[in-house]
Amino acid sequence: MKTHEYQAKQIFSSYGIPVEKHILCFTAEDAVKAYDGLDTETVVVKAQVLSGGRGKAGGVKLARNKEEVVFYADSILSMKIKELPVKKILISEAVQIDSEYYVGFTIDRNSKSVILMLSREGGVDIETVASETPEKIYRFTIEPFVGMPDYLAKKIAFTLFKESTQVNSMAKILKSLYQVFIEKDASLAEINPLVLTKENRLVAIDAKMTFDDNALYRQTEILAFFEPTEDEKIESSAKEKGFSFVKMDGDIGCMVNGAGLAMATMDMIKLYGGNPANFLDIGGSSNPDKVIEGMRLLLNDKRVKVVLINIFGGITRCDDVANGLLTAFQKIESDIPVIVRLTGTNEKKGRDLLRNTRFIVAETMGEATRLAVGSSKN
Repeated sequence: MKTHEYQAKQIFSSYGIPVEKHILCFTAEDAVKAYDGLDTETVVVKAQVLSGGRGKAGGVKLARNKEEVVFYADSILSMKIKELPVKKILISEAVQIDSEYYVGFTIDRNSKSVILMLSREGGVDIETVASETPEKIYRFTIEPFVGMPDYLAKKIAFTLFKESTQVNSMAKILKSLYQVFIEKDASLAEINPLVLTKENRLVAIDAKMTFDDNALYRQTEILAFFEPTEDEKIESSAKEKGFSFVKMDGDIGCMVNGAGLAMATMDMIKLYGGNPANFLDIGGSSNPDKVIEGMRLLLNDKRVKVVLINIFGGITRCDDVANGLLTAFQKIESDIPVIVRLTGTNEKKGRDLLRNTRFIVAETMGEATRLAVGSSKN
């Protein structure tokens, strides 16, 4: 689960992490009142969407008077960033920046620990820094039974700073950021940039947090922030029906039983030059109703040009899947090509049921994938 910048800053503030003054607004009129309330000459108008790249998209602007506040507020509230409409903005006091840094805690799957990343290259995409100049990123594995005590926080703070005042301030931020990361079941807690001001203060002028969905049942405060996107609503609905579903950007809809086979199917599609539209694991049930619901889910995506169904019949019976498909297309009107590969339990019976119907039957995974990719391109 992702949070907006203003929500992450609210959490940071509750843990003593310094942030700049800011006010959330929904209209240009709100923005003017916020500008007056902050009582500062220069403010930053920032789009609040659950997406990165706001600055590059024109969603972050510096305003030096009321006229500019109104102009930028109106223009940002009328834009979309990565197809997400901007419905609210943050009016923040502008700070005098001396230098910028990156600080972030996340999970390292290899070491099975929390990892802390620091960089003097704050304010830019950390992914770009990691790929182009990885030597500029410092990484520290945090032992789970040690955590972030004073001595370790100060030792790490010396990586970026030498003056004792700055080291002590940085150490406090590291301790607080680690504490919020652990206590709130976060998968990412990031400050980019953490700035050193002309007044020698460290301030988080941006904030980003994501949380482990599996732990939200015990994080009621965090769950209250949840604003699901349309894709997340679809994924949630699919989960209620017993599916594992993730929407992607391609045009080949996939229906598979088993997560491993689903991943392999997507890899095969990419290998043959296509792009999967989704990850959809219908599980091991032989219930034809699940096949019907799965097809409806795939065909509701307007980008899907062809559907590839790849079923390995273990617990799932291929003839049940075939019957489910035949029933589904008695209820669903669509001329989208559907390629079906059935193998395993009752595979011959399942394939026989689908022959001489609107379905294209393949016997091997390679054949089915080539047919799907070819159909999507034609």
